[in-house]
Amino acid sequence: MIDRETFVELMSGVCAPVTVVTATTADGRPHGSTVSSFASLSLDPPLVSFALDRASGLLAHLQPGDRVGVNILGAHQQELASTFARRHRGPGLKFDGVTWTVRAGLPHLPESAGWTAGRVERHVDAGDHVLLVVQVEEAEPTSTPPLVYARRVFGTHAPLAVAS
Repeated sequence: MIDRETFVELMSGVCAPVTVVTATTADGRPHGSTVSSFASLSLDPPLVSFALDRASGLLAHLQPGDRVGVNILGAHQQELASTFARRHRGPGLKFDGVTWTVRAGLPHLPESAGWTAGRVERHVDAGDHVLLVVQVEEAEPTSTPPLVYARRVFGTHAPLAVAS
């Protein structure tokens, strides 16, 4: 088995999309967290997945059947990624000073590179994380360049130059 440091270093070289996953608490407060494990899972039916640390405060608000939003951040939203990555003591606190709206009953971050909303279909045990499988009910792609994370820095995607 490999050691933790080797695994962390290996995975730091994998470009990951940067998203803010959001939910609304039972008492109506917004809740959200930066997530870099977002991925498409199935076309038929449309499913996506992402993983949350077992200690995540957001996990309690995303049980099977609950609605969830995923804001795919744009290259210009690095500050939002950092804001929602910080640990806070309660729902809604990360939204202080952040421009947001309600869309499909969920917290939405305007000017994101994309948006999807759906229902948590199931949880899958995944070591120190829980993988959430989500049935997509709404999606909006944009042409905004996405924010990605690799080698412990933010960046974005750029097409390769075509050799002549």
